Amino acid sequence: MLSPVTFVLGAFVYWLLLSVKVLNEYERGVVFRLGKVLPKPKGPGLIIVAWPIDRMVRVSLRTVVLDVPPQDVITRDNVTVKVNAVVYFRVMDPLKAVISVENFLYATSQEAQTTLRSILGQAHLDELLSERDRLALRLQDVIDQHTGPWGVKVTQVAVKAVDLPQEMQRAMAKQAESEREKRAKIIHASGELEASKQLAEAAMELNSQPVSLHLRYLQTLVEIAAEKNSTIIFPIPVDWLKALMGERKA
Repeated sequence: MLSPVTFVLGAFVYWLLLSVKVLNEYERGVVFRLGKVLPKPKGPGLIIVAWPIDRMVRVSLRTVVLDVPPQDVITRDNVTVKVNAVVYFRVMDPLKAVISVENFLYATSQEAQTTLRSILGQAHLDELLSERDRLALRLQDVIDQHTGPWGVKVTQVAVKAVDLPQEMQRAMAKQAESEREKRAKIIHASGELEASKQLAEAAMELNSQPVSLHLRYLQTLVEIAAEKNSTIIFPIPVDWLKALMGERKA
């Protein structure tokens, strides 16, 4: 039969095993004593939770990466797209995170989904595709305002992907092809204009200096003569023909 001292000692050891808790560096313990929360969270390290009158809720202070599932968003110009995002947040006040909301992780997830549909639904499709950073900052501000009373701080929101309908993708592809063809035509026309300007300048230069024209003529004959299978026809200037005809009449 156990002696009273042994019984008390065993009961104390059992109580101590139930009451001693170890909290990691990134954890805090919100303690409820007889249903009332203590004003200051405990931890990190070794703490005593007086079982059974005390009850502790562990809260992690590390940044949580929340993947928002794809949401159907109707943009301001009535285009339906699927958008998914990532929300980064952390608990700044463990007391509020436990007391103010039943489950701050679930509540933050629902708030992120609702805000995503609301904010992106106010933007046009072009803004959604080209101004993601600005919209992400807007999402961060709005979500952070709503989660602040829960002791949760939203540090970053990133829009991961915007999935367009197949019809819209084909229309955008056609538009991009038209833009490329338009650009190619503009470049070709600019080249033709520049070439015509250079030809006009060359013609004016040769016209002002007849000797240069004859030299160019002789150079062309030399280039043609390099091809042994070519037949060369020598053009005679009209001035020479007039001169020859004049000598014969004389």
